[in-house]
Amino acid sequence: MQFGVFTVGDVTVDPTTGRLPSEHERIKAMVAIALKAEEVGLDVFATGEHHNPPFVPSSPTTMLGHIAARTERLLLSTSTTLITTNDPVKIAEDYAMLQHLADGRVDLMMGRGNTGPVYPWFGQDIRNGIPLAIENYDLLHRLWREDVVDWKGRFRTPLQSFTSTPRPLDGVPPFVWHGSIRSPEIAEQAAYYGDGFFANHIFWPKEHTQRMVGLYRQRFAHYGHGTPEQAIVGLGGQVFMRRNSQDAVREFRPYFDNAPVYGHGPSLEEFTSQTPLTVGSPQQVIDRTLGFREYVGDYQRQLFLMDHAGLPLKTVLEQLDLLGEEVVPVLRKEFDSLRPADVPEAPTHASLVAARAAAADLSGAEGGR
Repeated sequence: MQFGVFTVGDVTVDPTTGRLPSEHERIKAMVAIALKAEEVGLDVFATGEHHNPPFVPSSPTTMLGHIAARTERLLLSTSTTLITTNDPVKIAEDYAMLQHLADGRVDLMMGRGNTGPVYPWFGQDIRNGIPLAIENYDLLHRLWREDVVDWKGRFRTPLQSFTSTPRPLDGVPPFVWHGSIRSPEIAEQAAYYGDGFFANHIFWPKEHTQRMVGLYRQRFAHYGHGTPEQAIVGLGGQVFMRRNSQDAVREFRPYFDNAPVYGHGPSLEEFTSQTPLTVGSPQQVIDRTLGFREYVGDYQRQLFLMDHAGLPLKTVLEQLDLLGEEVVPVLRKEFDSLRPADVPEAPTHASLVAARAAAADLSGAEGGR
C-alpha cells in the first residue's frame, strides 16, 4: 500500500494572521512539502493542475521534474492532469520525458478538473467534458503503446504516421489513475482500460464513495482484468492532527470556517461526521482511515490533503512529521496484514516492467508449443 500527500496549490489567506503568501512562497512551500514527504517515509507526492488564481500549479511536469532531481525514492504523481483541455500529444511527451528524468518514479491521474472556465481558456466547450475525456485518453493510451500512430477524432486534427518522443522508459508507460468525484463515466473508463480509479473522498459521504468504487470494481471484472477485489483503487482524504484532539479541533477550526472550498457552510463537527475529514489525534486518524476499507475494500493508495486553506508551512511540516512517524507505520502494518494474497499491491514502474516481461515470456512459451 502506498501512502502520500497531494496538494491543490492554493494561495489562501491565513485567517489567524491575515497574511497572504506570495505565489513564489507557495511554490517553494510545495517543494518543501514534497521533500519532507520523502524524509518522513511517505511514498507519494502528487500535485494538482490549475490555470487560475488562487492556484499556482499550472505546470505539474516542471514542478515534479525539479522535485525528481532533489529526491531519490519518492513517487511523483498528479492529483489532476487535465485530460479534457490538454493536448494528449503534449501529455504523452511531457510525462514520458518526466518518466525518464525520474527513472520511472512517475504516474499520473487523469481528471476533468473543477474549474468550468478552463474549457474556453483552452479552446474547448465544457459541454463536451465527458466526450473529451474519453477521446483524448484513447489517443494518449495509443501514443504510449504504439510507435507509429494514425488517428482521427472529433476534437483535434488527425495524426498521420506520428511518433511521440521520447518513448516511455523501458517501453512501459506511466501508470494511470482516473480521478473522479461524481462521474460514473470516468469509473467506467478506468475499468475499461484496466487502469486505476482514484476517488477524491473528501467532500462526499462514504456511501457515495462506496457506490463509485463498487461500480469501478464491477466493471473492471466485466472487462476481464481480474476479480473485483483485484481492481486498483486509490482514495483521497484530509486530516489535521495534534497529539491532543481538542487542540487539533481548536487550531483547525478557523481554517475550516474560512476555507474557500467549504467555509461558511456546515460546521466542522457536521462536516467531520458526514465526510471522511478527520480532525483529531493520530490515533483517531489511524482508526478512521482503517475504517475506509470497510466500505471500499482493500485498496492500493491513500493520499492526504494537508496543506490548503491558508495553513502555514511550519504547521504543514509538523503534520507530516506526525503522519510519517505515528500514523503511516501503523496503517501500513495493519493494511498489509488484512490484505488477501490475491489482491495486488500498488503498481510501480518496476512492477509494470516485470509484468510486461512475464507476459512476453508466457507468450513466447505458448508460441513455441
